[in-house]
Amino acid sequence: MRGIFVAGLATHPSAEPETLVVRADMEDREWLIADAPDTYYLTDYYRKYPLILVRLQRIDRSVLRDLLSVSRGLALAKARGPTPGARRRGAPTRA
Repeated sequence: MRGIFVAGLATHPSAEPETLVVRADMEDREWLIADAPDTYYLTDYYRKYPLILVRLQRIDRSVLRDLLSVSRGLALAKARGPTPGARRRGAPTRA
C-alpha cells in the first residue's frame, strides 16, 4: 500500500502526547468519539481529514487491533479507487 496512510503517531502540536492517528470513516469517528471520548478525540487540525485520534494509554489491545484492521480496509479501498456499483461499508442491503 505504497503511499496510502493507515495509522501513525500524531506529530501535530494540537494532539496530545502518545496519540495514534488512524484512518476512519467520517461518520464512524463521530460515534466513536461519542461512545468513548476518553479514548477517541479530534482537534481542529485533524477534523477535516478522514482520521481519528486515539489515546494509546486508554485503548484495549483487541479494540486497537480492530480499529487498525478497519483503517487498513479503508486504505486498501482508497488505493483501489471507487468501483462501479460499490456500496458504502455498513450500508443496509435492499431486500
